[in-house]
Amino acid sequence: MTQIHTSSPPQAEPRPIVSLDHVTKRFPGVVANERVSFDLWPGEVHVLLGENGAGKSTLVGMLSGLQLPDEGGVLIDGREVRIASPARALELGIGTVFQHSMLVPSLSVVDNMALGGKWWSRPDRDGVARRMAAVCADIGVTIDPHAKVGSLSLGEQQQVEIVRALMRGSRVLILDEATAMLTPKGAEDLGALMGRLTKLGIAVVFITHKLNEALAFGHRITVLRLGRKVGEIAPERLAALGPAAATAEIVRLMFGAGVATDETAPAPRRGRRAGAPLLEIEALAVDDPSVPVAGINLSVSPGEIVGLAGIDGNGQKQFAEALAGQRRLAAGHIRLGGEAIERLDVGGRRQRGLRYVTDDRLGEGTVGSFPISLNLLLKQVGEAPFWRHGLEQSDAIATHARRLVSEFDVRTPGIETAIGKLSGGNIQKALLARELSGAARAVIFAKPTYGLDVQNIRATRQRIREAAEQGLAVILISTDLEEVLELSDRVAVMSRGHIVGVVDNDADARSRVGELMSGVTA
Repeated sequence: MTQIHTSSPPQAEPRPIVSLDHVTKRFPGVVANERVSFDLWPGEVHVLLGENGAGKSTLVGMLSGLQLPDEGGVLIDGREVRIASPARALELGIGTVFQHSMLVPSLSVVDNMALGGKWWSRPDRDGVARRMAAVCADIGVTIDPHAKVGSLSLGEQQQVEIVRALMRGSRVLILDEATAMLTPKGAEDLGALMGRLTKLGIAVVFITHKLNEALAFGHRITVLRLGRKVGEIAPERLAALGPAAATAEIVRLMFGAGVATDETAPAPRRGRRAGAPLLEIEALAVDDPSVPVAGINLSVSPGEIVGLAGIDGNGQKQFAEALAGQRRLAAGHIRLGGEAIERLDVGGRRQRGLRYVTDDRLGEGTVGSFPISLNLLLKQVGEAPFWRHGLEQSDAIATHARRLVSEFDVRTPGIETAIGKLSGGNIQKALLARELSGAARAVIFAKPTYGLDVQNIRATRQRIREAAEQGLAVILISTDLEEVLELSDRVAVMSRGHIVGVVDNDADARSRVGELMSGVTA
């Protein structure tokens, strides 16, 4: 059972080191943070929890000098400050360790320590190494200053970044998804290190999606949802709740029924299934240096939508590309209608009826400078009736394009318009037209509504429903839990390259999926 961090933080000073005072940050069409306030106290691990899109990264950006708030303010030691750059954040004592390493792998540790600092113009490597050794001794880590960063494990690289931040005088240390790519042992080591940092009076901001880590490492927990702060659990209450009650409270805040919904949206699907599987995936594995995928077993019946939920970057893209034929399988079998297709290439799988709607609309899904008419046939180049003896049949291509543009309501000046000039919603309509037309039997949707406006989100979700109603087997990959629960019959949760659970989309699905996503159960 998950254990709550029970050691009391050192006696706090009368005021916090950093305070966010009703900060608001807007981007075109999106309010990323709305009047968010919280304090960072010395000697505390302050955990920020929330789904993708909850506003955690934007808050980190404002604290680390990457963005400025549109409203509200940031106070340090009670004085309002303007953090206009990462250099200014460091001057003010705020250091950030991002999920992906910012170190230069070809340089030694000691040169990375000096890089960008006041020592870099004429680095005193021995002096930097001595300073580094003193900090390492204070926080209980051992790092070879002369090792090449590229030879270090991810956990060791994080230690280097933490030491570098402390060498520059950081009193607040932000760890953004710091355990996302670590082994369980690496995560435990980082938790122990955070504990040692707080004993030195450092305020640690720990951003994570995993409840077990939040409860094990945190003193205080703040939950964000849809850009707003929806709850905070102070140290005394967190210790008093116990693991089960704290988990229930956090899951309610993160995933509870209080999320605003569109009253005109269709009722969620509730576990409907239709006969024997059409798409069967058995023991699928993909070798990938960042997120290896292994042991994936999943089946989808005709007319069924299986949602694949999880925090982005846990192997969903590798899984989807392996199904579509864009990545080589390390192991496993894929059957469509009983036929083994794992040895077929992308074109062979497509001819059998397997389609893939990528989340990278312009970079992968289309060629921006090509006209819409050709993009609608991008995966059929050279095939009849659109090409004969290697010659393009312009009338057939134009007729095909006009039909799909009309059927899928692609708003365009004409079929010869470069697709890159269309809006994101219309590019997505064109992708759907290409992949859902013809003899489609099974389709994989990867984050199909990402970046779309409300109207196009509704239209895309309706197309997914219609695909299932027409008997297609559908896999819906999305980091939007509301979307997964609205559309899916069953929900599989993916973490670190594995499916950690599959639940029917019944009345309890939200809490069970939330627990699986947060690492509470497996």
